[in-house]
Parts: sequence; C-alpha cells; structure tokens
Amino acid sequence: MNKRIGLTVWLLMAISMAFSQEGIKGKIIDAATNQSLQGATIKDLQNQTNIISDQNGNFLLPGKTDSIEISSIGYHSRKLAVTNREMVIFLTPSFSNLNEIIVSGSREVQIRTEVPVAINVISKTQIIDTKATRLDMLINKVPGVFMVDLGNEQHSMSVRQPLGYNNLFLYLEDGIPIRTVGDFNHNALIEINQASLQRIEVIKGPASSLFGSEAVGGALNFITQTPSPFFSGKIQAEAGSRGYKRTDFNFSNTYKKLGIYAGGYYADQNQSVAEHNNFNKTALTLRADYAFNSKTKLVTVADYIKYKTDQIGGLDSAHFYDKDYQSFYRFTYRKVDAFRLRSTLSKDWNINNKTNFTLFYRHSSIGQNPFYSISNVAGNPSKAKGQINDDAFRSYGALVQHSKKIKSINAKWITGVSVDYSPATYLAQFINIDKNSNGVYYQYQSNDSILTDYKVKLLNSAVYTQIEYNPVNKLRIVAAARYDRCDYKFDNHLPPGAYTGAPDATNHFDHFTPKLGFTYDFGNYKGMYVNYSVGFAPPNITDLYRGVQVPTLKPSSYNNYEIGGWFAFAGTKGYAEASLYKLDGKNEIVSVRLLDGSYQNQNAGITSHKGIELNIKYAPVEDVMFRIGGTVAQHKYVDYIQQGKDFSGNEMAQSPAYIMNGEITYKPGYLKGFRVAIECQSLGSYYTDPQNTSKYNGFTMFNARMGYAFKSFETWINCINLTDENYAVTVEKSAFGTSYRPGQLRTINVGVAYHFGQK
Repeated sequence: MNKRIGLTVWLLMAISMAFSQEGIKGKIIDAATNQSLQGATIKDLQNQTNIISDQNGNFLLPGKTDSIEISSIGYHSRKLAVTNREMVIFLTPSFSNLNEIIVSGSREVQIRTEVPVAINVISKTQIIDTKATRLDMLINKVPGVFMVDLGNEQHSMSVRQPLGYNNLFLYLEDGIPIRTVGDFNHNALIEINQASLQRIEVIKGPASSLFGSEAVGGALNFITQTPSPFFSGKIQAEAGSRGYKRTDFNFSNTYKKLGIYAGGYYADQNQSVAEHNNFNKTALTLRADYAFNSKTKLVTVADYIKYKTDQIGGLDSAHFYDKDYQSFYRFTYRKVDAFRLRSTLSKDWNINNKTNFTLFYRHSSIGQNPFYSISNVAGNPSKAKGQINDDAFRSYGALVQHSKKIKSINAKWITGVSVDYSPATYLAQFINIDKNSNGVYYQYQSNDSILTDYKVKLLNSAVYTQIEYNPVNKLRIVAAARYDRCDYKFDNHLPPGAYTGAPDATNHFDHFTPKLGFTYDFGNYKGMYVNYSVGFAPPNITDLYRGVQVPTLKPSSYNNYEIGGWFAFAGTKGYAEASLYKLDGKNEIVSVRLLDGSYQNQNAGITSHKGIELNIKYAPVEDVMFRIGGTVAQHKYVDYIQQGKDFSGNEMAQSPAYIMNGEITYKPGYLKGFRVAIECQSLGSYYTDPQNTSKYNGFTMFNARMGYAFKSFETWINCINLTDENYAVTVEKSAFGTSYRPGQLRTINVGVAYHFGQK
C-alpha cells in the first residue's frame, strides 16, 4: 500500500514538473547590432501576463500561449504567433529614439536623457545604411559638427570651434584615448577601424572633467562591435568611379563563456601621377569577451592600422575654379603604423558597487614628407626646402574606476584614477626640393642634415570624481571634478637652436576642471538640462619644443555655459533637441602661417565661441524619415595680437556662420530591404584670414544612397556630390595667396555584401 502511495506521489510530482517546465523560451536581439537586449518586455497576449528579458536577452514565459508581443524603449514593437517553444526574436531600432543607450556620459551605461550635456549618437543602423568610405560621412550627420575631409581619410575637425588643426578634441575608443595627451595629431582618426564600429558617441563642449585634457571642443567616443551571441558575419566588396576599391569582413560568435569578434577592411586608391592622390589602408580589430560568471567579465581589444597616402595639398584660385585638381606636389606623403591593446576587467561586487580596471598599450608612428613644411628659397624660384619626419610614441597605462549607488540618498558616486606613461620621439631630416616653372614641386634630395632629433618622456596622471543625485524623481543633479597633471621631460639630442629646438627641459602643466549640471524630466518625452563645465588643453610637445629656442606656449583653458532641452512631437513620431552655449577661451592655441610659408602654433589671448545647435527627426509614416540638424555660431578674437597686428574684435578665420546636414530616407514597406536616401551638407560663409579681408561663400552639396538587401545578399550604390559641385572644405588666405582644399567631385561607389549566420 505504501509503495502504491509513493508511486502515485512520484507520478504526480513528475507530471507537475513537466507542466511547470512547459513554456516559451527565447532570446531578444537588436537587429542592427546582433546584440542581446536586456529589459525588453514580453507580453503573453493570451494570458495577459508580462515578463522582462535578462541581461543576456533571455526570457522564459511559463505555460502555453498562441501569441506574444515584444517591446523595448527605442525599438519597434513586434507581435508574433508562437510556432515553437524556442524563439530568437529581432527588434529593429526606431528612427526617433529619445532613449538611446550611451556610455560617454559617465563611462558607464545610461540613458541619453539622463546626461546634462549635448551628446549625439551615430547608431549602427546609420552606419549600415550610409556605407561610408570615410568617417566624416558619418560624423557630419551630428548637428554642429563638421569633420573636414582632407583626402583619403585625412581630416581636421570643427566642434564648437573654427575649422582647424589644434588639440581641442579628444578621440576615444571605448572610453580610452587613442593617442596620448601631449602628442595630438589632427589626423588621429586614421587610426580607427571603421569596419569594427558599433556606434559613435559625440559629446559637444568640454568633457575634461571626466575624460581629461584636450576634450575642449568635444569628445568623440568610438564604440567597438561586441561579440554576437550566435555565429554571424559578413564579407563585402566595393569600388568607386575614381579608383577607390575596398573589401570588408567580420565574423563573430559566442562559445559558452567566450565571445569573439574579428573585423577589418583593406582600401586602395590609384589615380594619375598629376593628381598625386593614391593611398592604401589595412585595418584589423580583434575583440574577446570572457564572462567568468554573471558578475565578472574580461574584455580585450586589439587594433592594428597600416596606412599610407599621397599628400595632395591645396590649390590656388585659378586651378580650383577651373576644377583642375592636379596637385602641386609629386612626392609628399603620410604613413601611419599603429597598434593598440587593452584589457578591461569588470566586477559587479553587488547591485550597488562596480569596479572597472583597464590596462592598455599603444604604439603609433606617423612618418611624412609634408607639403605644409615646404618653403621657397628666396631669390631662387626653382628651389625650395622641406623635411622628412617621423613622430612616434609608445604608451603604457592604467585606469581604475569604481561606481557606487547610495540608495539612502538616491545617488550614484563615480571615482577614478588614471596614469599614462608615453615616451615619444621626433626625428626630422632636411631635404632640398626642385620646383619647375609651373610651380610643381617634383623631386627632392636628402642628405645627412638633421633638423630635429629629440625624445620626450610624457607622464599624464589624473584623478576624477562624479556624483549623480536625484533629490526628486524627475530631477538629476550631476557634479564632477578632475585634476590633471602632464609632466614633460625633454631631451634634445642636438645642440639647441631655432631649428633644432629648445634645450633640455622639464615642464609640467596641471589643471583642475569642475563641472556642474542638471537634467529635468517634464514627462511625456520632454526635458531640459543646464551645464557649466571647464576645458583644458596643454601645449603639444611638437609645438612646445620643436623649432623654438625657448618654450613659450601656455596651456589653454575654457569656461563653458550651456542650456538645452528635448521633446517628442506628433505622438513620438518626431523628436527635437536644442542647445545654446557660450564657450570662453584663454590662451587658445591657433595656427599661424609664417612669412616663409610654414606654419606655427601660437597662443591667442582671449577668444569667444557661442552658438545654438538644433536637431530634428521626424517619421510621419513608417516608410519615410526626415532628419535635419545644424548650428549657427560666432567665433571671435576678444584679445589677440599676431605679428604686431591687433585682431581683437575680429571673427576667427575659418569660422562658418552655420553648419547644416539633413537627410530624407525612404524604406517602403511593400519592398522589404530596399532603401533610398538624399542627404544635404551645407556650410556657411566665413573669413579666410584673421584680418577679415576676404571671405569664402561656403557650399551646399548633395549625396544620394540606394541599397537593397535580400535574404543573405546586399547591394548598394552611393553617389557622393550628386550635382558635381565645385567646393572647398577649407579655404585659407595668407601672404602667399589663397589656398583651397577641394572637396570630392562627383563619385559613384557600388558594392555587394554577403551576410552569413542567423537571420
């Protein structure tokens, strides 16, 4: 009898367990990034119950149901019939996303609207649809930003600053600067692998309180692609009408606790000798994420870049307006070899405490025969002089950050410390140059004459802290402070002089940078922020020591005041944000062209930068999307004397009155996978010299893009400069005349890709 009772109980328990295990298992995936979505809501439409996906995107819906609805903030919702017990569900990001997830606000994941700064995100969807061959094709979609295309991925930047080359912008990869502070290069983004990007976050205005010096005009944070939870990948090939060719690849998978991503591209361009515009680039990224357990994770990323390009230089007005883009140079070049390696160990001690510990190594070498160092020999029109140089450094660094939630006062405290030791070298060799009767510098001869040979031991150290406090539910106050110290130990291997540089010296620059701001959520997708922040930029080592007998440059400092807000309209079909800023600079470093034609950086006393930025997105119907953004700004010298001339009160040279970028995209529902877009880029007029004697009228140009994805295949055609506009990306007037850096003439690129893995 007892055996029968026991058997009956056992059978009932087994049946109960079987029923309890019956349910719907699934994983929620971001369709653009192939990343797991945490916090998505899964609704059982039959039984009217809800559950939330976990940190790995997984969910288990108990019981039986015939249909479910999946929703997540910033994504299009989906209703699905349940056809099996295990499902992989992809959600597509919405066009007007008010709650984009970012990491640049505090080095930790948070919602965009919680951060009291002007910040914009280039999403993975935008990256996929744009099929950019250069980063400026993506960056210039950010309101108020203009990344100047200097040809073949060379560039300069303008974010709340004039078009320029100075160390006022900080470029990061996953929150770590890609170059060491003190050895800035305006072409630093050559060292980014475009094929490995998950998204780009752009902070406008000073971000020195968190990321350190040089984050004055803004900080650009390039987020690398994280591994996919399943096997996926892509291979693609592309060719253009002006000799451009490129092939990309990536693949990714997760094996139990280890996720792997590898991606890269090779680009090559060949044009005529007279155009002097060839280049090639290899870029590779390898990332490995290892989860020891649910609370401990190690992320390691390695980047390799090898690049070489001809330097085309500028054109005079006659050649520019005749669309004769033949270069005045036949031998100038730039080459880059870069390698970065970093590992970050993240530990969640409990729900309130988290620590990140990062070790990193960087190596970069930029060798060049630069056109801008060429100067004519007085009295001999067929001769000139120049140099071949190499600027290199190695970095060994660490960053530790700890965050703590203080629930008793509804606050979060973040603090960190960083150290970066970067020995750097610079070697420049004198060359004699021959110039023909057409003004073309066509050959050079090198000798054993060394212009510059030095080593600098750079040590950058910093400590920072930030507290986020919610006194009431809708109000968030953020206060931050950072102390930076930059130590330079300069060792000149040559006797000091006007060409060889300063004598051996030890210098240091330090600065305290506070920040105070708040955000307020009015509800119904409306909010505002106010922010006061400070920016700081020490002199670059090449400007401080090279070609001077005594170091004279001073560090630059900036005070920034801004207010902004955002709101949704048309039932969240539209989104608008605006910011108003005033940035006051002291000892701002500006580039000055000397009488011999070469360039030198100098301090500019006091400067003023103020403007308004606006961004509007609107999708009146699901198939059509509008986007327009830009800035109206004024940049002035308040107190500035250059070579004995007083420019106080003048507008700063290369300061466009406005910058605008807009786009219309059509993705018809009746033809899934098809897209077509028209983009407009416009730049207002500006003075081309600090004397304010000459103006460039700016330009307006259009790009068109069309693509179609069917099953595993994708094809596209892009037309850059649709109307073949003759425009210049930057124009400069000096005693040598006016120099135009031409924009890209009409170019058509076509490509095809094959995607493999789970769809």
